[in-house]
Amino acid sequence: MAWIKTYNENEATGLLARVYDTAIKRAGRVFNILRIQGQNPHALQGSMGLYAVLMKGESPLSRAQREMLAVVVSQVNSCHY
Repeated sequence: MAWIKTYNENEATGLLARVYDTAIKRAGRVFNILRIQGQNPHALQGSMGLYAVLMKGESPLSRAQREMLAVVVSQVNSCHY
């Protein structure tokens, strides 16, 4: 298994700390998928923005349909997130 340096909330500074704060306000915690991206806070911030648009933005698909697609894709990819 690959090893990737991650940053906990108490190690985060600057933009990473702000992104983590946003995650905590939204979900109550910082999930590992965000910590893995923490080495590049700008990319992490962009990734979170893309996720928000895809899952909550205007779409011909309902939110439930989008969530269902995300679950199916994760299962096919053997991803536990």
